[in-house]
Amino acid sequence: MSKVITIERFILDHQPDYARGEFTNLLYDIALAAKIIHQNTSRAGLVDILGRAGGINVQGEEQQKLDVYADDVIFRMCDHTGRLCVMASEEQEEIIHIPEQFRKGSYALVYDPLDGSSNIDVNVSIGTIFGIYRCKDWELRGRLEDVLQPARDLVAAGYVLYGSSTMLVYSTGQGVHGFTLDPGLGEFLLSHENIRVPEPPKYYSVNHSYYSRWSPGVQRYVDWLEGRGEAGNNQPAPSMSARYIGSLVADFHRNLMRGGVFCYPAERSKPQGKIRLLYEAGPLAYLIEQAGGYASDGRQSILDIVPTELHQRTPLFIGNRSLVQEAEAFLRQEEQEMAQA
Repeated sequence: MSKVITIERFILDHQPDYARGEFTNLLYDIALAAKIIHQNTSRAGLVDILGRAGGINVQGEEQQKLDVYADDVIFRMCDHTGRLCVMASEEQEEIIHIPEQFRKGSYALVYDPLDGSSNIDVNVSIGTIFGIYRCKDWELRGRLEDVLQPARDLVAAGYVLYGSSTMLVYSTGQGVHGFTLDPGLGEFLLSHENIRVPEPPKYYSVNHSYYSRWSPGVQRYVDWLEGRGEAGNNQPAPSMSARYIGSLVADFHRNLMRGGVFCYPAERSKPQGKIRLLYEAGPLAYLIEQAGGYASDGRQSILDIVPTELHQRTPLFIGNRSLVQEAEAFLRQEEQEMAQA
């Protein structure tokens, strides 16, 4: 019989040298919140939790009931523990302060409580994304500056995928590790240790219906992914299959496990892109780098972008390093052509 390792045991055995008890416990708080969210996502059709909540979130999107529920679960699991100085959620317009009656902690948490919410009502995989930063100034209670940090400064990041099974994947800068929830035991068990992005890659993920909205450089890159056209780096066209779910966590997870690239380029009318830098792109960029991959906005590493706004958006190319660097080459070529025109 193979050795059974719970996420709690793994976190304790593999905590970074700088970690104190509150960091280790914070990771387990997030795992516990994921179990609670799983309980309701797995029986969403049986409780009054599917469908619209009647509100509009800060992104201008209609909130789903499960969005609101997941956001509240994470807040309530983390607000009173003394491990956080501040939180920021994709669903909340402003930063979330730790209530005054509770002790402040050393870390700041950013999270997307339920990514892929447009898929909730049709039973497609959805997920939670999170990132953890150190508090910038211990003397202060918790500020916007504590969350507006580049993803390179993350001390941990991860996601939870609620699919045919529920998986929690995270990194503290010592590789990427995956845990699968055993519903009978109620525990996340180590199932994927030291995940690395496979070579050669198998899949590319992009919404082709937006093709006409993209710049010529992006169009040529997607043509190359499909096996048509010349590469920006004179590389031969890859041999991959197209797979696109429309749920970022699900698309990212598949490509992490099988190799590939996920693309959500800027549109000509929306050069700022759509993916949220703080809650989505940053944490996933941290993970993919730990797994040997790369994430870019098409011009620079996502890890190096310093957020200036809480709900800042970005284009995103993420996956195998060679595929993302090829996207950068196509966009550099496009800029050179525009400069010469």
